[in-house]
Amino acid sequence: MSRSKIIKQLKKKNPKLSQSEVQDVIDIFSNCISIALKKGKSVEIRDLGRFSIKKLKENYNARNPTTNELIYKPERVKVKFNPSKNLKELINK
Repeated sequence: MSRSKIIKQLKKKNPKLSQSEVQDVIDIFSNCISIALKKGKSVEIRDLGRFSIKKLKENYNARNPTTNELIYKPERVKVKFNPSKNLKELINK
């Protein structure tokens, strides 16, 4: 589902809010999650899941599969999402 579709559905559920107010809510929500992840904290939303970060080690022996040459991959961070038990059950019905 795209951002615009989410905004349209929220607008249907809350007709009192304007389009720009709904967009602001979505922006604030996503910014709060990204700021917390940048600080190294995890974000848990009940009945949805948990966002967390995982540090991946640097890799000296990675290979480019087309040219077979060695490449260096620096240490990096990966965003991880663990769905809640309720979300898993809802999807698997």
